[in-house]
Amino acid sequence: MATKVKTVKEAVALIKDGDTVATGGFLGIAHPDTVIAGVEKRFLEEGTPKNLTLMYAAGQGDGKDKGLNRLGHEGLITKVIGGHWNLAPKLQKLALENKLAAYNLPQGTISQLFRDIAAGKIGTITHVGLKTFVDPRLDGGKINNLAKEDEDVVKLINIEGNERLLYKARPVNIALVRGTYADEKGNVTMEEEAATLEVLSMAQAAKNSGGKVIVQVKRIVENGSLDPKLVKIPGIYVDAVVVDPEASQTFAEKYDSSFCGKTRIPLSSVEKMSLNERKIIARRAAMELPKDAIVNLGIGVPEGVAAVANEEGIGDTMTLTVEAGPIGGVPAGGANFGASTNAEAILDQPYQFDFYDGGGLDVAFLGLAQCDEKGNINVSKFGPKIAGCGGFINITQNAKKVIYCGTFTAGGLRVSTGDGQLHINQEGKVNKFIKDVEQITFSAEYAQEVGQPVLYITERAVFELKKEGLVLTEIAPGVDLEKDILGKMDFKPIVSENLKLMDERIFKEELMGLE
Repeated sequence: MATKVKTVKEAVALIKDGDTVATGGFLGIAHPDTVIAGVEKRFLEEGTPKNLTLMYAAGQGDGKDKGLNRLGHEGLITKVIGGHWNLAPKLQKLALENKLAAYNLPQGTISQLFRDIAAGKIGTITHVGLKTFVDPRLDGGKINNLAKEDEDVVKLINIEGNERLLYKARPVNIALVRGTYADEKGNVTMEEEAATLEVLSMAQAAKNSGGKVIVQVKRIVENGSLDPKLVKIPGIYVDAVVVDPEASQTFAEKYDSSFCGKTRIPLSSVEKMSLNERKIIARRAAMELPKDAIVNLGIGVPEGVAAVANEEGIGDTMTLTVEAGPIGGVPAGGANFGASTNAEAILDQPYQFDFYDGGGLDVAFLGLAQCDEKGNINVSKFGPKIAGCGGFINITQNAKKVIYCGTFTAGGLRVSTGDGQLHINQEGKVNKFIKDVEQITFSAEYAQEVGQPVLYITERAVFELKKEGLVLTEIAPGVDLEKDILGKMDFKPIVSENLKLMDERIFKEELMGLE
């Protein structure tokens, strides 16, 4: 073990120019930030390693300087294949300036691809991404001009008469991951991490590619003192161990024992949401919850569905899941997203996405950023901003039912209610229902082909995806159809012959009685 415990400087010296480096983490969860900082320091001081290809699944960063932002230096990284970009604006900037080849692929599929690289497979073959911007018939996941001049990382194939996408395997030269404890042989546990992610698959992928595995841990313990059932990375995979006892569990939390199952905390009653546009949307969405549902909630407006369900006394009739791996409990938000308080189980991320991809979710509530006349959704690219798809494609393409939740317009919208009607006091500056979305993150055509029910819920209108297209089915009491809805859309939707008013209980202060 003495040869495996290294300083940060010694560990990052294992990385060679031109290597493909895979990094683990979900925001700050299980992210080896101390090692990543060491890579940055070496590059700035010595000019090496350079021309690296960076590969990762979930977004890793704080939106400012931590995480993958540390690698945002011209020449350090020349290609990025990632699932989510929004948390790494410094990498985004290089991508927008065409200083690295930038690719965006579904987060879940990248996590599974590490597993397939480890197994020596040609790549990951899946339906996930068909007819979205990842499909080679559209953009092939390429998000800047340099990528368009570079290699194809996704290929359209046909197997037994079925269209599928092949996400091509590539050798992983370096895996940078994080655990909690390492013993004298390099066996690593993760008992204080909020998620285990794809660290095992990444380590196996690097080992079987002839590469190196560098693990950041909090402490070294005596050989034989670790429970073998808790060992996530066997020592036979590990080349270097870096110790940082001060590493935080997430970028927002030093350590919360309820995130990793060490303790369970009593959940105080969820703070009641104010009756604003977010709660209106969440209330209407909660009406779609089937009993005993397995659910995924997106970050932002969809988070309100859980609050409404708890307020209405139906919170215990659903099980909330997070793509990072937690099942059950209460998903955390903000910079703690990916963790869950009082989770019942925490799976490796690739296996969580196996369940999602196979249709395991009864319903998914996701954000509504842009919607076009066909019912396509964009949440991944807005003008020069590269947000990335994250797990959105895996989740929305495969849930038994998908419900998009968001305000009707953006930028300054102000509403009031409480009397059973909706009053629009100030309209948003930006129309979200536009002729054509900038990027297809969700394909309405694919949803129609597989017969997936899709709803689009806003504070003033509800749309449904039907064979004939996007159909307006409900409007809020108190709004004017022409002025407040059709007049704020860049296209004319199909208006249902049976157009209904949204349930007036949604717009009153008292409980709706969903129980």
